[in-house]
Amino acid sequence: MKNQNFYLWLIIFFTTLSFLMALPRWEVKLDQTVTVPVVDWSFPVKLDLTIGDYDIDFALFGFHFQRDLRFLPGLDLQGGVSATLEADMSEIDPDRLADALASAKEVVERRVNFLGVTEPNIYTSESEDKYRIVVELPGVTDTDQVVSLIGETAQLDFREEFPLEDQAEVPPIEQEPWKRTELTGKYLERAQVVYDPNTGQPLVQLSFDDEGAKFFEEITQRNIDKRLAIFLDERPITAPVVQQTIAGGQATISGEFTLEDARNLVIQLNAGALPVPVSIVQQKNIGPTLGQETVTKSIWAGLAGLGLIAAFMLVNYQLLGVFAVVSLLIYGLLTLAIYKFVPITLTLSGITGFILSFGLTVDTNILIFERIREELRAGRKVRAALNLGFSRAWDSIRDANTATLITVFVLFNPFNWEFLITSGTVRGFALTLGIGVLLSLLTGVVITKTLIYRWYPLEKG
Repeated sequence: MKNQNFYLWLIIFFTTLSFLMALPRWEVKLDQTVTVPVVDWSFPVKLDLTIGDYDIDFALFGFHFQRDLRFLPGLDLQGGVSATLEADMSEIDPDRLADALASAKEVVERRVNFLGVTEPNIYTSESEDKYRIVVELPGVTDTDQVVSLIGETAQLDFREEFPLEDQAEVPPIEQEPWKRTELTGKYLERAQVVYDPNTGQPLVQLSFDDEGAKFFEEITQRNIDKRLAIFLDERPITAPVVQQTIAGGQATISGEFTLEDARNLVIQLNAGALPVPVSIVQQKNIGPTLGQETVTKSIWAGLAGLGLIAAFMLVNYQLLGVFAVVSLLIYGLLTLAIYKFVPITLTLSGITGFILSFGLTVDTNILIFERIREELRAGRKVRAALNLGFSRAWDSIRDANTATLITVFVLFNPFNWEFLITSGTVRGFALTLGIGVLLSLLTGVVITKTLIYRWYPLEKG
């Protein structure tokens, strides 16, 4: 009983929190005089407040956490720009095609981040020797700006600090006193991750061609104990301190790199070392009108389906059906709160996954309830039937949801395997469906079970 009460209070707490997080904006405006006829008494009533659409902003023990809780509509819901870029790999070594495409994608992502677009969708595609990058930018209307920015070849260059006597020459718009050198990305043959033989710490190794090696030796010779910055598309990506003159065309950037940090830096450096020209092969503005109409229809269809499901559960299972419907409502609130907290970009396919996951939650309850019915038919008391129903239904619930999660993994393709789907639409569907499956296990088993054991009439003994 103590455990059930504890779970019940947890359910109440998270349900209330989720309700406040998922609550949409509702403006209340009232300015009028209310009159009570019997006593001929009147008084003014004035309200002007906004309910819902709350944000998280709190500080505790020096820790400040802030989260803007709002739904992020995807490209198909709010409109935007979709562009397909094709990378010219004709000058790239066949062994380095994958690196070149990854580097080109990194450049595009950096440029899109410069635009300040919320939740862009950028992915690569390979087919029939065509290497493409698909860019989907919700909420963007200026197609020309996007095309001019993301369609340029990456520019990598090395810059040294201005000498103190030349500080006055630094343009005021520059944040750091950097001076261009003759060393650019065309002289950098490759960047790669290596490891310190003594400590095993990840390092980043640069390899220059013969002409680049000469430039690099001269630059390092005059910049010992000074920073040498590397810029990609006019933005610094690293600025290590030169320890000594470096000859031979190979240099190592050391630091407290994690393996992921080192790999990310290598991709950025190779973006300039492998200057892959990209061209726009398709571009279009996508208006939100069709998306809004489709979403409205989808929402009404989803509500109609949920109403039929609720009616079926109430008619077929009576009081147990009531618990299932309450659990379903809690599931919806928890899911919407997670979407806003993460946040997750909602597309039409994502909404489809959300609605489909409601069916999975109901399916979990049906498996449990039918098991309970079987035990009651076998003559067992209510408490024993509940215990056996939940325990024996678990195997079927586990296997069904595991199979669904495997499918979600394949569709979401988290490791970007080229032999699997990389479409953002499919991934959006997989993400919302996967969240729904995990939450359905929580609501269908834990929440429903807690509600039943708390309020279902059990036989004594």
